[in-house]
Amino acid sequence: MYEIDLSKPKQIVADVLKDHQIDSVAFVGCGASMSELYPAKYFLANNTRTLNVQIFTANEFNYDTPAWVGPNTFVVTCSLGGTTPETVKANGTAKALGAPVTAITHNGTSPLTEGVDHVIVHGFEKNYAAKVEKMGYALALAVELLQQVEGTDLYDDMIAGLTKVYDLAEDAAEHAGKLAAQFAADFKDDQLIYLMGSGASAKVAYSTSMFLFSEMQWIDSAAYHTGEYFHGPFELTEKDKPYLLFMNDGATRAMDARALTFLQRFDAKVAVIDAKDYGLSGVVGSKVATYFNPFVHTAVMRVYAEKISEARQHPLTMRRYMWKLQY
Repeated sequence: MYEIDLSKPKQIVADVLKDHQIDSVAFVGCGASMSELYPAKYFLANNTRTLNVQIFTANEFNYDTPAWVGPNTFVVTCSLGGTTPETVKANGTAKALGAPVTAITHNGTSPLTEGVDHVIVHGFEKNYAAKVEKMGYALALAVELLQQVEGTDLYDDMIAGLTKVYDLAEDAAEHAGKLAAQFAADFKDDQLIYLMGSGASAKVAYSTSMFLFSEMQWIDSAAYHTGEYFHGPFELTEKDKPYLLFMNDGATRAMDARALTFLQRFDAKVAVIDAKDYGLSGVVGSKVATYFNPFVHTAVMRVYAEKISEARQHPLTMRRYMWKLQY
């Protein structure tokens, strides 16, 4: 059974609350790391009655720091390699204002870990489950903060979900190969692909568009929230226009279903990654399934990305500018 150390987030929150009366939370990162903080932000913002909860791309946090950031702000920063300059700087921005900072990274000796109050080191390489550890630790911090600040009747279900979702993510990825190969065959020649999602998985659509497609495959892409689709972007829907929809198992599923119905009505070329197909609510519990959709979507999408990169003979590691130029 694949698990993360849930005692660490619990202890970190307890330590922070000893010295700080937390009234605000800022999740800060760049790119995929910011997106992987989003499920934590979504859960906490939707369930708190007392906390101000926000998420920031790191340089905006640095250049236009919110007036409320201070000793009562719990700041969570995140960078896979721990070297993202903007996020490292965000640590300093927060610390200069007296805020307690917890850094989440895969590299425990990286610049991101310097001068912060707490560090969580997550896995990544081992398997598909490991690739969602970063997201899981951030969500665990959010769950613990909510419980310790004001209490929540979702606590037991969320903790149970956090002990089960990694095996589910791994199993989902292992069973996604056939559909991923079909997606690759169908979409490999498209020059533009639209992504859609909602709820806690809204940023999975965003990150897939921005990073897996735009950055790693050089495919033009855009991400739309299914709730916003009918307020403008649906005008672009037509026969054979390519879409990839992340279908939720939970509270916002009706929005996703409405978008899918419209896409099918006009014969768009649509692929669907449906968390329900992988048994999400049966594993983590229907009461909290809506907050765990991103784990399944992220793990399965990684397989889809691998397959389309193979079909296009364009490795996911290929870059034109990133890490090659001063920018």
